[in-house]
Amino acid sequence: MKKIIKIEGMTCSHCQARVEKALNAIAGVNAKVNLKKKAAVVNLNTDISDSVFKDAVTEAGYEVVSIEEKKGLFGN
Repeated sequence: MKKIIKIEGMTCSHCQARVEKALNAIAGVNAKVNLKKKAAVVNLNTDISDSVFKDAVTEAGYEVVSIEEKKGLFGN
């Protein structure tokens, strides 16, 4: 399963790394944050509630704008 998380408040590579570290600290998650797109692509091994992602990003100091689930073989 793949989710796209739109995030506000990131302004530099330090912000990007901080959010990526927070998301990757969640068990079963492999996340990659794109600063220019202000989004994280999250690959999941198991079903995880959106609130878990929101809490991790908020604790890192940023705001989740939306979370979109990508379905299908290629995540679309």
